[in-house]
Amino acid sequence: MIPALTGCLRVQATLGISSDDRVSGQIVAATIPADETDKGPELTVPSTLAGKVRVQEYSQDGYVGSQVFFSDLTFGDIQQLTTMSDQSAGSFQLSLQRAGDVVSLTGRVDLESAPTQGTDVQVTIAFPARVATTNGTRESDSIVTWKLPAGEVTTLRAEVRYSDPNTRGFAGWAGIVAAATVSVALIVAAMAWFNRNPAPTRVSARDRDES
Repeated sequence: MIPALTGCLRVQATLGISSDDRVSGQIVAATIPADETDKGPELTVPSTLAGKVRVQEYSQDGYVGSQVFFSDLTFGDIQQLTTMSDQSAGSFQLSLQRAGDVVSLTGRVDLESAPTQGTDVQVTIAFPARVATTNGTRESDSIVTWKLPAGEVTTLRAEVRYSDPNTRGFAGWAGIVAAATVSVALIVAAMAWFNRNPAPTRVSARDRDES
């Protein structure tokens, strides 16, 4: 969501990814206003993300623009965030994809036209597990930050491994089914034991004589 690249620029994105493959966070997109009527980049929530994304005006340290808050987004939803501003078409791309237990983050940010002075663009992402590989700066085992230089095209890359939530759900369901199966088997066995054919009654010699 990088706005029209004129004047000083501030873009700060902070995202957190849960172990259920849901993404929450906030993004600031702002510039130094050219005059009193300049409100900076104005972002619009796509209709497909209504209820998950909220936008409010941003004004801090002389910058004005928009601040975006979002929660419970899917990996597919994240790609739609780049459509919030017509001014930023193609300048910011971010993708999250899962292959088995591996989640890969790839991104591309084009700041070739950004002013070299006063540009502050960074992306911070917190993952639910230790990051295996990345070209960003590790803030901790699971947090990575990219500080993007003006005048360049920068790629973002990270890979992390954690269980697929769909697989975890199936495993839990399978465990419940297995437990239920065992319980039913035990109940059937118990009923069979209690309803088994009684042992033949022993007949004494006296009873045989009387008969």
